[in-house]
Amino acid sequence: MCVLCGEMIMSVHWTDQPLHDVEYRNKKVVVAGESQRDRRRLRLKRVNIANKILGFYGLKMNDWNGSRYTLFDKKGMSKVVNDLGGMWKAASDLCHKNMDRLGPAFLS
Repeated sequence: MCVLCGEMIMSVHWTDQPLHDVEYRNKKVVVAGESQRDRRRLRLKRVNIANKILGFYGLKMNDWNGSRYTLFDKKGMSKVVNDLGGMWKAASDLCHKNMDRLGPAFLS
């Protein structure tokens, strides 16, 4: 259980799973804390990549205790994001507009 929010973390989102690792994919049971250093390193790498994209919209994301993300705008507003799958919805809410990830302004 997460001490900060009191939530049970029952599953790991697919973006936080090392699916490229054949040994990991073949496991029937994943032990909590196993390969934690590698998981955190990959998670922080994904945060850096997301920040390059979100910076275009004036947003920034941080890792929160290895279980959630916090998304911030330049005015200090923030949202907690459970996983990268919810990042775009939260980003759109903070920007108060529908963000077109394939729009010409972003792609250029």
